[in-house]
Amino acid sequence: MAVRSWTVAALIATAVTGCPRGAREPTERDDSSSGSRSYRMGFSVVPPKPDLKIALQSLDIWTRHADAAIMHLDVPWALLLAGTSPQDALRKDGVDLEHYYRSKHLQLVVTIDVTNGLGRESESPGLVAAHRSITEPAVQRLYRDYVRALVDMLHPDYLGLAAETNLIRALAPRPVYNAVVRMANDAAADIRRSRSATALPLYASVQVETAWGKLGGQNRFAGIDQDLRDFPFVNVIGLSSYPYLGGFTDPDQIPLDYYTRVRGSRVLPLMVVEGGWPSASVQGVFSSSPEMQTRYIARQSKLLDEAKAIAVFQLSFTDLDVGSFPKPVPTILPLFATLGLVDTRLRPKPALTSWDRIFGRRLR
Repeated sequence: MAVRSWTVAALIATAVTGCPRGAREPTERDDSSSGSRSYRMGFSVVPPKPDLKIALQSLDIWTRHADAAIMHLDVPWALLLAGTSPQDALRKDGVDLEHYYRSKHLQLVVTIDVTNGLGRESESPGLVAAHRSITEPAVQRLYRDYVRALVDMLHPDYLGLAAETNLIRALAPRPVYNAVVRMANDAAADIRRSRSATALPLYASVQVETAWGKLGGQNRFAGIDQDLRDFPFVNVIGLSSYPYLGGFTDPDQIPLDYYTRVRGSRVLPLMVVEGGWPSASVQGVFSSSPEMQTRYIARQSKLLDEAKAIAVFQLSFTDLDVGSFPKPVPTILPLFATLGLVDTRLRPKPALTSWDRIFGRRLR
């Protein structure tokens, strides 16, 4: 259930070329923080609205509260189908942003999304608009070409070749899921044949609530055995987790083994590549508050400690001004509108203090 910035991402990628590439100013460490953490922490470039000035302000702020960044990228189907090379597509949206993150000394994780992040029952809106499908071999070849170019140009530290595969399997037509399996495995084979990327850690993210049977109609713990069989290249487990959509009404209800049970007895490292908890209620769907969001950040740190996770990311650092996004706005978007640790005017919410307290721990 990935929330992304649509049109503004390319503008940011262009604008950051003019930003200074000096060392990142670290956030002031909280001396009251005790212990250490095994996981890096970060966000993605999702601004509160499609406005370049505020997007750059948001980017500048959150990089002071992070030691890693994630890029959750839709395949640029419209460009690729029109004949644009993958390299040129990445120059439009990706390369300059990667340079900016590196200038801030942030580790970079990239997830490539091949279906609809706001509706896993359907394909990417770009493909739907073009009356094309990932079930077509020609479209799959475009994806593989894009992945190879991305690895060569962005040099990610971790790469996800598909997102929320178990939720796609539960909701999408079977041919679409089968295409995701084929595409991701073919792309992984391409990467493993590349001398420069042989050791690149790969994942296909899984949706935690679905694995626990709380989404997708399972109603029982399902785990991720099927995903690991279908995507045997996985050597790190990427998790997507929005517990408030899985029936949890309070963060303290989340069991301590929420992540570790999904991994099971496997020794694979684990990272949360998207997720969060809102600070406001959505009528008829869930109830929340700033205080509840703050407690979620603290509770999640215990889940991460228990799992000895290696990273955690929120795609949204800011809240979303839903009314400012291009129409038609997806009906599901309000469910993710208040995941930010700052509001739409970039004013800190209480949860940011909780995040910074954890971020202040020594990274081991």
